[in-house]
Order: sequence, then C-alpha cells, then structure tokens
Amino acid sequence: MSWEWLCLGLAALPTALGIHNLMHLPRLRGEQAAGLVSILIPARDEAANIEACVAAALASRGAAVEVVVMDDGSTDGTPEIVRRLADADPRVRLAAAPPLPPDWTGKVHACARLAEQARGDWLLFIDADVRLAPGAAAAMAAHAAAKRLAMVSGVPRQVIGSLGEGLTVPAINFLLLGYLPGGGRAETVRPDLAAACGQLVLCERRAYESVGGHGAVRRVLHEGLALARRFRAEGHRTEVVDGAPLATCRMYRGFAECWSGFLKNAVEGMATPLGLPVWTAMLGGAHLWPWALLPAWQAVLAILLMLGLRTAVTLRAREPWWTIPLHPLTMLVALAIQWWALARWAVGRPAGWKGRAYPATKAA
Repeated sequence: MSWEWLCLGLAALPTALGIHNLMHLPRLRGEQAAGLVSILIPARDEAANIEACVAAALASRGAAVEVVVMDDGSTDGTPEIVRRLADADPRVRLAAAPPLPPDWTGKVHACARLAEQARGDWLLFIDADVRLAPGAAAAMAAHAAAKRLAMVSGVPRQVIGSLGEGLTVPAINFLLLGYLPGGGRAETVRPDLAAACGQLVLCERRAYESVGGHGAVRRVLHEGLALARRFRAEGHRTEVVDGAPLATCRMYRGFAECWSGFLKNAVEGMATPLGLPVWTAMLGGAHLWPWALLPAWQAVLAILLMLGLRTAVTLRAREPWWTIPLHPLTMLVALAIQWWALARWAVGRPAGWKGRAYPATKAA
C-alpha cells in the first residue's frame, strides 16, 4: 500500500467514527429534576472567577440547588468573595480544605471534601471557570435519573480568546468525537471506552459513594476520566452528553498557559511509552502527512475529510470558525505536548499546577 492510500485510510477512520458520534451525541432538553443538586466548586486562587461562577450556579432552574465552594489554600480574595455571597444567599456555603495529604492531588482532594459537605442527591462538580446555563443542573440530573446513569459529563462550550487557545483547546472535542468509539455514550460499557470532562461532572450520590468517590482516584490529575473508568469498572453506567448548551468555560488564557495545562495530565492519557507512538502514527498520518503528499488525489481527499470533520465538530461544539484552518497545527501542537510530557516523565520531572508538583500516575 502506498503512503497516499495509507493516509487516506487514516483520515477516513476518524471521519466515519466522528460522524457516527456526532449523530448520536445526546443533547439534553430543559427538564425538571427531583431531589437536591449540590453544585460543588473546588477553588484555589479563583478570585477572578468565583463570583461569576457562583452567580450562574444560583441562577439554576428546574431543580433545587445548593452551592458549596471549597477554598483550597487560596492566597487571594477567593474566600472573602464567597463569604459575601453566602451572607446574601443561604444556598451558598464556604468550606476550607484541610492540608493536602501526601498521596493526593489537590483538586481531587478538594472534590472529595466537597462531597462530604454536600447534602444533595446529585453531586455536580464544576470548575471555577465554568458558567452553568440555567437549565444545566436539572437537565443533567433528569437525564441521569431517566437512563439510570451513575455519572453524566460533557465538555462545556470552550471560550477561545487568543491564537494560542485556538491552536490547542479545540483538540479536546475533536479527539473525543473523532477517535473514541462510542464517544463516551452509555452503550459503550467498557471502562477503557469511558470518557468525561472534569470541568462538568454530575454523579448520583449513592453510586459515587459505593465506588469510593474521588478517594478511589486520589493520585490522578485527569480526575474526570479516572472517575468515569472507576464507575464502569464497578458496574455502573456513565455517559458523555453535548456539553455546549449546558455550560461555558475559558479554561486557559494564552499559549503558555494552554501548554502547561494540557501538559500536566498528558501521561494519564496519550503520553505513554506504548501508546504515544501509535497515536503519533494515527494523527500524523491523517492530519499532517497528506499535506506533504500533495498533489496526489488521495492526499487531497484526506485533507477534505479531515477539514470536513473538524468543521462539523467545531460547529457542534460552538467553537470559533477561525480555528478550523488551524487544524493541522492543532494536531501538531497536540503531539508536541504529548511527547514533551513523556520526555519529562521519563526523566522523573513531576507534573505541576497552581504551585503544587505531583508525580503523574495512572488511575489507581
């Protein structure tokens, strides 16, 4: 088989898988939900985000909600802001995380302590840079109840405000929909086909407690994915839904922050000694090599398939159109991050975030 045909085949595979996943990605409707939804927010130096995050959570409709913020050693004004909000609305509570134990990562520890504080039937974990839509909490809880799901997650609509973000952030939805069989839907029961986005995770409380909660994945940085796999390994059902209508998030600002952010949990995903060479061949062959093989018609078709899928994913994810022409560079940067993360891991360099350093590990 020639290189041209190989590249065309590597481009056709994610296109077919991506179209199938896009057609079947659940889109939730506004519904009423029974029970209390605890909206749980770990916060470490989030003074710039926390007030807007809490305000959006309090605007939830269709379900009774409480909002609990876990101050995780902030050195800015985060706790003072939350105290003011709690004084104004009894649905808001502030808790302080105890010192971080040596065998935990920071966010996972804060989430575990949040679950202990929660009073709800449903535990909705969100990041401080997430802004929930008014019907999101109710829609996720109602969907979980109707389909008997232990966990529902989605990728919020990513707010992209710079070229560096446009080169990196769109890879999240593209890789999820183009390369994961089933796209994380509940019909794919295997743990290794689970998926989740830690920015937006709803858990049914009894199931969460039965699998050990965040304590069962205490050493990881990619906690959403690890928790989804834990649920499935214990016989529970999880599902990824269309998160763009449910919430928005600007996760990073600028290229340097994107690089550091994606680097921190890479070795818990693609960047493994056995997996990354395979991923490099698949992504490079489909999204990079066709440009070197022009003007062969197979290369032209591979590029059209690649950009067509990227366009469909971008429109569904409600991401900026101008990121579509950047797609080859996005795949190149994604691979560069993974290889850099693997090189750091190989020489014992720890992953780090917000002033903490951790040896990145696989989920326990």
